Amino acid sequence: QVQLVESGGGLVQAGESLRLSCAASRNILVFNSMGWYRQAPGKQREMVAIFSEDDSTNYAESVKGRFAIFSDSAKNTMYLQMNNLKPEDTAVYFCHAIVFNYPYWGQGTQVTVSS
Repeated sequence: QVQLVESGGGLVQAGESLRLSCAASRNILVFNSMGWYRQAPGKQREMVAIFSEDDSTNYAESVKGRFAIFSDSAKNTMYLQMNNLKPEDTAVYFCHAIVFNYPYWGQGTQVTVSS
């Protein structure tokens, strides 16, 4: 069993920045993959940024150049640095991990960007 706990969401104005954190309950180095997803009201959940099994990173086109995913294995924590936020980035952001081929989700953290 793996617990993922997100934090760092909030209300910001367009153009500002936020950093989300995802703290894992076990060593993230054994994770098959790890990443961030988001779900806006009335929309499907979508991938934002992920670490693949080969340690490559992938970003949604809409966030390329503005968001950065990184991790600190010593803290078992993954981060999402979000710069130049836009109102369309408003959503609940979820941490996701696949551990020994089993998927886990965090509870989500709300990000609201006002224009």
